[in-house]
Amino acid sequence: MGPELRHLRYLIAVAEHGNFTRAAEELRISQPTLSQQIKQLERVVGVQLLDRGGRGVRATDAGEAYVHYARRALRELAAADRAVLDVADLSRGHLRLAVTPTFTAYLVGPLVEALHTRHPGITLDLREMTQDRIEAGLMADDLDLGIAFEGPHPPGVIPTALFTETLSLVVATSRAEARAERPLPVRDLADQQLALLSSDFATRGHIEGYLAEHRVSPPIAVEANTIQALTEIVRRTGTLATVLPDAITDDHPHLAPIPIDPPLPTRVATLLHRESAYESAAARAFTRLARDLVRARGYAPARGTRAAGGMPNADIE
Repeated sequence: MGPELRHLRYLIAVAEHGNFTRAAEELRISQPTLSQQIKQLERVVGVQLLDRGGRGVRATDAGEAYVHYARRALRELAAADRAVLDVADLSRGHLRLAVTPTFTAYLVGPLVEALHTRHPGITLDLREMTQDRIEAGLMADDLDLGIAFEGPHPPGVIPTALFTETLSLVVATSRAEARAERPLPVRDLADQQLALLSSDFATRGHIEGYLAEHRVSPPIAVEANTIQALTEIVRRTGTLATVLPDAITDDHPHLAPIPIDPPLPTRVATLLHRESAYESAAARAFTRLARDLVRARGYAPARGTRAAGGMPNADIE
């Protein structure tokens, strides 16, 4: 008789904690029961899986190999459970989605609104996290889809293009209306006080690289770790400006973008998924919906890479 699912979960817990007591607490079973179950698993497979000597517990070479495949087996079983519960007519379903922070400011709201309107039976688990954590979550099968930026990505994470994100100087609408409709020369930024995202954001690195390339050092009056704070600051002060994606101004009538000459760097926004992962009806519906939404909003198409949903790039112009 082969090992049971609980044996796999028990072994993984002990290997991760390196301690029977903490693993037992997490699993909510007694330590003697856990120890007995691990010994039973070792008898079944015929090798020692854990080295119990020293101060802690660690996996043997055979144990490390077994833990690797045990994790894979549990991921595949979880995917099988979701496949059984998946309903192709979308009367119900569940989607696990993660996005990098800047997308929360302008893309998540319209996407969730469209998803709820078209498919009210689909529930959504939405998380905001860094791109490396999204990629790790996809590989661990903790997520179905991620929205982040084009590569490089680790093996097994597949990007499909959504649109090209453009950065601009964002100012109060009154300031934009008072100036001529022409790009702002980059040298003019030297006298412009800025409110920028903190260095926790990848966007800040793109901005600093651009400024360094053009040898311009504008005064940084405010640093903030939320886009909502920046948009409110720019709106209320009237004199400070920020650098954010153009699209943020779509739903903020009190803000307007001013292009800079030469232009700020662009980035390709992508949908990320795990290679060979089960694609639920909810994930397929969300991919179609995202493609439709970026086209309806007039976002710049992403050139030179596969478009979301496997469609040619012309389809999202």
